Amino acid sequence: MFFILSKTLGVLTTPSKLVAVVALAGAILMLMRWRRCGRILLIGSVVLVVLLGLLPTGTALLLVLEQRFPPWVGSGEPPAGIIVLGGAIDPDRSAARHRISLNASAERVTEVAALARRFPDARIVFTGGNADLVLQGPPETSFVLDLFESFGIPKSRITLEGRSRNTVENARFTKALIDPKPGERWLLVTSAAHMPRAIGVFRETGMAVEAYPVDWQTSGWSDLWRRVPWPLDGLHHADEAVKEWTGLVAYWVAGYSAELFPGPMPASPGAAGPGGTRP
Repeated sequence: MFFILSKTLGVLTTPSKLVAVVALAGAILMLMRWRRCGRILLIGSVVLVVLLGLLPTGTALLLVLEQRFPPWVGSGEPPAGIIVLGGAIDPDRSAARHRISLNASAERVTEVAALARRFPDARIVFTGGNADLVLQGPPETSFVLDLFESFGIPKSRITLEGRSRNTVENARFTKALIDPKPGERWLLVTSAAHMPRAIGVFRETGMAVEAYPVDWQTSGWSDLWRRVPWPLDGLHHADEAVKEWTGLVAYWVAGYSAELFPGPMPASPGAAGPGGTRP
């Protein structure tokens, strides 16, 4: 039920879709007898485009998420394993074209090549099924194995979890599958904006992971003073940010995360420092 609700609310709260719906409703009412109401909606849609598309509103919301965890700088003992969250592979398009198709979150999987060489003894765990609400196609795991092997990673190092449809299931199914031992270091690789939500649900399962963010869509706070090159760029940032903020609130309310806005654990002697690194 939570999966269905999250997918439905995700569509309803997407700013770009909201702008389109408001504009369409306004145009329809303008053609009918409710012209005044139609004008108000059309003006409202223009205001939303200005706020979310031309002003750095979406960028600011996204920056707060992406700045939450700094880039991982590892030291100390090497990690026992590397957990890679799905979301970078389009399984339906991959199946249709008989070739792996990566989307804008491709860094989630391409970064594995460097990590696998840097830590040759670490297990590589990929968790990702098929999150399509209507058409249940093949999982992402059907295609990622060939990609990882093309990186030179032997199959014996790779563990695949292909049942999960959202971040909550990523955490629960992965922990049950790998059965981490006390004191082991595990890296969690996902998009920087998605990292707070992911860290929150992994912590709730009782599994300690260190944040390894990738796939930044912003450069830093200086982005707030730069001109948005195109309204669609601003709307895209707003879409991504609202999706994550909505997810953070929903996971916290549902009890899947104990923290509303998870962040780095406080540094302590011999423990992980800011961003999940060790001093």
